[in-house]
Amino acid sequence: MSQWDGKSKGTVLGYRIFVFLIQKAGIKAAYVLLYFVASYYFLFLKKSNKAIFYYFKERLHYSNFKSKKMVFKSYYTFGQTIIDKVSISAGMRNKFTYEFDGIEILKNLLAEKKGGVLISAHVGNFEIAEHFFGEIDLDFQINLVTTDLEHSAIKKYLESVTQKSTVKFIIIKDDLSHIFEINAALANNELVCFTGDRYFEGTKSLSEKLLGQQANFPAGPFLIASRLKVPVVFVYVMKEPNLHYHLYAREAAVKHRDEKGLLKAYVESVENILQKYPLQWFNYFDFWKNN
Repeated sequence: MSQWDGKSKGTVLGYRIFVFLIQKAGIKAAYVLLYFVASYYFLFLKKSNKAIFYYFKERLHYSNFKSKKMVFKSYYTFGQTIIDKVSISAGMRNKFTYEFDGIEILKNLLAEKKGGVLISAHVGNFEIAEHFFGEIDLDFQINLVTTDLEHSAIKKYLESVTQKSTVKFIIIKDDLSHIFEINAALANNELVCFTGDRYFEGTKSLSEKLLGQQANFPAGPFLIASRLKVPVVFVYVMKEPNLHYHLYAREAAVKHRDEKGLLKAYVESVENILQKYPLQWFNYFDFWKNN
């Protein structure tokens, strides 16, 4: 069964080394060190290797050789997005260039004063989206619905070297009190962002085909978005060459109480992004059922 445990790999020491390099020698120097880290992951992380190899070989239908090569490139690209996130958050936003594709959708959404739901995925680098919004002076608050299972030591260290995020976090809780926080944010004309591609064992899920194979998705984002009568926008922030990022925003056609239809539209949206950026699928676990 496809599931995720809520935690990512990494140590505080590893982050300290990269932050030191970024500050003293620049982002590109950190990219060079990343080759060694990506090589370690490629050689020794058998479980995630198997999962991401399956994505390239069986879902994208690459050859064995190309799939193995892409596994290494995937780790390397993922590491670059982490370095970029730390760099941008530490005040180096001017080192990067940004491209806005569909940003007028978000402007119109805010002008309507209805609030809105953004649904993204673990592709690209959505965690830097707030810096896009700041770049064009959108005066609003974004709320990110998330679990709180990441390593607290890493979080504390990153908070000590980066600027305080303007994003508010709504933590998913067993007592479902996060639903009230979501409703309050929308009532205040704020945007609420979910990621729609990771669910936890034991929580309600919906099933849909992604890249030709059935997979499970968390039901929550699609149930909530299809019932609240607010605009829904699929948003992705994708890495491109030469420290360039491309933000995509696409409004979804939502029928009231049709969570399965919304999920289908979301999956098609994710597939379109993966056609352009196959290396930026960052779900390193058994995502598809019965593979």
